[in-house]
Parts: sequence; structure tokens; C-alpha cells
Amino acid sequence: MTIKKYQNILNGSGVDSPHSFESKNPATGETLGLVPHSTAEQVAQAVASARAAQPAWAARPDDERKSMVARVADMISENAQDLARWVTREQGKPLGGVGAGEIPGALFEIAACEAWTRVPAGLELPIEVVFEDDTRRDELHRTPYGVVAAIAPWNWPLMIAIWQIIPAIRAGNTVVLKPSEYTSIGTLELARVISAVLPPGVLNTVTGLGAVGSALVENPDVDKIMFTGSTATGIKIAAAAARNLTPSTLELGGNDPAIVLPDADPHAIAMGLFWGAFINMGQTCACAKRVYVHESLHDALVAELKVLVEAMPMGNGMEPSIAMGPIQNAMQFEKVVALVDSARAAGATIVTGGQAPGTAGYFYPLTLVTDIQDGADLVDEEQFGPALPIIKYRDIDLAVASANRLGAGLGASVWSADTGHAMAVAKRIQAGTVWINQHGAVHPMVPFGGVKGSGWGVEFGVDGLKSVTQTRVISLKK
Repeated sequence: MTIKKYQNILNGSGVDSPHSFESKNPATGETLGLVPHSTAEQVAQAVASARAAQPAWAARPDDERKSMVARVADMISENAQDLARWVTREQGKPLGGVGAGEIPGALFEIAACEAWTRVPAGLELPIEVVFEDDTRRDELHRTPYGVVAAIAPWNWPLMIAIWQIIPAIRAGNTVVLKPSEYTSIGTLELARVISAVLPPGVLNTVTGLGAVGSALVENPDVDKIMFTGSTATGIKIAAAAARNLTPSTLELGGNDPAIVLPDADPHAIAMGLFWGAFINMGQTCACAKRVYVHESLHDALVAELKVLVEAMPMGNGMEPSIAMGPIQNAMQFEKVVALVDSARAAGATIVTGGQAPGTAGYFYPLTLVTDIQDGADLVDEEQFGPALPIIKYRDIDLAVASANRLGAGLGASVWSADTGHAMAVAKRIQAGTVWINQHGAVHPMVPFGGVKGSGWGVEFGVDGLKSVTQTRVISLKK
């Protein structure tokens, strides 16, 4: 059987490359198609195409750009089923659904793509009068950067690509998108859907391994970089950006703490905490990755979580009634295995899970680990997978210190029946977002970004739209 070869989009047309690589289904090992490995010349051509298209795109009336972005949202909705199937086959998350009680899987991701497209389509960036008196008037105008390089990850490959693409083009920038090499086909299909609405050159794609991303971020004609991924890669991108003084938005790794206060109800919070930790098999930057539970509630909460963990069916997400899919790739699978094995060897208790089934695909059971402390690899390293360490604490000051002790600072959560008390604790935690009685609840109108080693800059809402513009002050002498 002939394996289909997919194409990049360059100036509105499909483009092949001399070399390609396979994209595989992490649940079955099946080869899904061949992805072009962009050459250095093609990366340069993509940036040049975006550069050539940008002035005319920025010159369009703002209402026209808003209307076209809204049409992109319509196209995403019209193609939701096909796009969701690509996410499931290539990334691994189950198809799931969108409504209340549905599994937050691939259809959930595509619904988020639509939502994060419609919101920027309706936002305004008006001229701001920042100062005025009898002698002068100073206006702050927002202008696009120019060409935005967007580098998307494999965990939410379409949704996070949308987070990068849509605000950028809405503000008058053009984009060169590099998908993850693990999830390229679905992202290329999304780009094809978007490009059907836009003028040639507004959205271009380049696919390949790390060298392709390096060539993109090092190109001096790139005016802004947007990257979501690991802290280690973010450091390399920041170094490359510094050489050209290229502004960047970096949403990097997280090791989110969740603190359960002694007045919380274990039964009431269990489901929210479960999905806060295990959505997308724990492969989310802002998942709860270490849970600090007051000793008086520890055993009860672990028991509640164990019931939920063991009730979730795992398997190929294309099959009905599946709640959990595989880990997306071998590297991440091996990291989770090593971290759980290390915890077991050090004396931690594996409450449930902890052993790969040995079947086809990168399946690893949802795993709860207790009798573990700060300093253990599973606590201190971002596992980015379905293994959750649960740590007892006695004193809230020590729990807050534990939450703040690591270099990451993306998200965190506090769980309590007393919202006033929870708010007081939340204000002490070093994170870009602290949720109360929820975890990972991002919203397209609410700014999102990290502190410390979790990056800089924000996305979403008006602040996110501002982040893909630069300021121009016009000062008038009266």
C-alpha cells in the first residue's frame, strides 16, 4: 500500500521536500503518512513569503481581518470531525466529546481551536490616549511585528498552534508555523483549512526535526517568536533570539503543585483534581504534577482518586468509550517509566498502576504514588505523563515552601471549602496562574503565561493580542 506524503504550505501552495519522515500512531505503531523534512532553503523561502505578504495583510481594514478570522473559526467547525480524528490517530488522545460529562479528548481540542479563534476575532485594540494636557496629546498605537515564527508542541498540537497563529494574524502579522515532528500531519491539515480563507503567504508551514526549528528562529527576518515546549528547548530558542534581538513569547515546562487544605472535602474535589492531573494523560504543561495533601485528608483523598483512576478505560482512542489513550512517543514513555521505577526503588508506595502492560503502543496505566517526599525525581522533575505523586504535609507554611521550591512557575492550585483561606494561600504561590478548586482551567479571555523557568510573556485575551503587537507612540504638540 502506498503511504501518502503530505505537503507544507508555502505562499498558498503545497510544497514537497527531497526527504521525508514517518508519522506514527502512538496507540498502534501504524504509519499514518510521510511528512516533508523542510530544507534550509525552504525555511528561508517560507519566511520570505511571509515577509512579502505582510504589508498588504496589515494594510487591510481591521474589520476585514476580523471577518476573515471569524471565517477561519467557521471552517474549523465545519472540519471538526476530520481534524479530531487526526488528533486521535497522531497524538493519541481519545475522540471524546464536547458537552458536559464528555471525555476531554480530540473533539474537545477542536472545540477549543474554534473558541480561541472566535475570541480574537471579536477583540479590539483601540488607540489609547495615554496623556493629554493643554500643550500635548500622546497616543499609543498598536502595530504588528511583521513575521511571527510559531513553534507548536505535540501534546495539544492543533489547539496550541491556534493559540499562536490566530492572535498573530488577527493583529496583522504573517506566520511561519513549525509543527512538532511527532504530530505534523494533523497540524498541516489544520493549516490547510486555515489557509483556504487567507491570502497566500499569510500562513506558511515548515516541518521537520530540530534543525528546521533552529533555522526558523535564527532567521534575521523573523520579527517575533512564539514557542510552547520544554524549558530546555526554550533556553536554546531564547539564546538564538537574543542574537537577533528578536522578541519572544515562551510558554515552557511546568511542575504544577496542588495544595489541598485541611477543610477540603475529598469526595467533592476528587473529580476536579483527577482531571487537573490526568487530562491528556498528564501530557499538559499546566497539569497538576505534585499534590500536597494535609495529613488529615491524605488517605481519604488517595482512596477517592484510586476509585476514579481504576474506572477509566484506556486504549486506542478511535474506539468508543475510551477515556485514556497512550503516551505520545517513546521518549516520553521511557521518562515516565524511569521516574516511577525510581520512586518504587526508593521505597515509595505505588497505590495503583506503575507497570506498563507490555502491549503494542505507548500505554502506561494511570499511576498514584504515595510515601514520597520533595527531592524524589518523580516530585522534582516534570513527568509530563500519567504518574502523580501525592505528598503529606502538616504545616501550610511548609506546603507553600514546597510548592515554591522548584524552578518552574506555570500554574498551581489550592483546594478548600473556605475560598477566603484559599485566596490567601494562592497569593503566596509563585506561578503565572493559581486556580482555586480547579486546575488547568484556561479561558480564551484570561491571560496565561509562566514565571521563573516556565517562560515569559502571556497569551489569550486582550493582553495576548497586545503581545503580538509593538507600541508606537505618536506625540502631538498643540
